[in-house]
Amino acid sequence: MAAHNDTGKWGEDLAVAYLEKKGYTIVERDWKSGRRDIDIIALDDDVVVFVEVKTRRNRLFGDPEESVDYHKLQNLQQAISHYVKFKHIRQEIRFDIISVVGTIGSEPDIQHIQNVALL
Repeated sequence: MAAHNDTGKWGEDLAVAYLEKKGYTIVERDWKSGRRDIDIIALDDDVVVFVEVKTRRNRLFGDPEESVDYHKLQNLQQAISHYVKFKHIRQEIRFDIISVVGTIGSEPDIQHIQNVALL
């Protein structure tokens, strides 16, 4: 596995632990809709939360969440729509981004950006 894949998996594992510590219930990880995927699907009380995790070793090229561009938001919106229809979701939904900056073995900086607007 490439180093960037290891970093991404590490970041997703940290995001799951972070959400669980905050009282979220993890429902799915890496849910696929064709070539699109949703990193984490969780419950925050009665709200279904779709989470995109972005992990970087440092901020030399900007904050990780800045890589969630228009194209990525389009893909996420389609994947979320598919999930909602496929699972017959009737609850309120929300889209969040979790940004993880650090390296494996270091103390990461985790930022949780809630209620990010999809297109």
